[in-house]
Amino acid sequence: MRIISWNVNGLRAAVKKDFIKSMKATQADVICLQETKAQPEEVEMALENLDGFHIYANSATRKGYASTAILSREKPLDIIHDMKVPEHDDEGRIITVEMEHFFLVTAYVPNSGRGLVRLEYRKRWDADFIGFLKNLEKKKPVILCGDLNVAHQAIDLANPKSNYNKTAGYTQDEIDGFSHLLKNGFIDVFRHRNPDTVKYSWWSYMFNARKKNVGWRIDYFVVSESLLPKIKDCQILNDIMGSDHCPIQLDISD
Repeated sequence: MRIISWNVNGLRAAVKKDFIKSMKATQADVICLQETKAQPEEVEMALENLDGFHIYANSATRKGYASTAILSREKPLDIIHDMKVPEHDDEGRIITVEMEHFFLVTAYVPNSGRGLVRLEYRKRWDADFIGFLKNLEKKKPVILCGDLNVAHQAIDLANPKSNYNKTAGYTQDEIDGFSHLLKNGFIDVFRHRNPDTVKYSWWSYMFNARKKNVGWRIDYFVVSESLLPKIKDCQILNDIMGSDHCPIQLDISD
């Protein structure tokens, strides 16, 4: 099974930038999207030229904001929206599908915001989200993918010193939140397989950041440790354009 995850920064905008062509070329079995900024009917309409997928969308109450979608060639056993915590469940940030051998969760984790105004909320999200994932894991192993809005280590961003504890996504609280996830039996697949590789998945639209490769790795596949033997490959597809993020890819055996 090949799983693609991509923060598209607006699905309808991405579709105008070769999204359909790019996704067909990946030969994905499942495509997980974050920041679609679209309601379910808008997702369906935007993807009308992408054949062969069951489409599941979770949208924010506020139109044109956040939101996620999962496209799967195989029909899942079950679909779960959100994490059933009222404080977190009105921005469409999580969809989970239950497959035969695992749960697949796609998440668009809240950004702590300019001036870190949302950091306290982010800390509550991180704690509740780990609880949600561990509860799923009681039944089946878990694959988490998406824009987790944190660079976990200095290697994961181009300018760690100037951003540390000043910029959303690289505060000690956010780093600790991700570390806590890993301490709870989950594996950051790309870093596990590539301990010294410098590769990013997001670049600011300003200052020619992508051309200069001044970026951050904030998009992840994180899996239950028991799934590690089944992982065949994990890549960051930085040649695919159409968003300020690039897609990431996981190949896993049945």
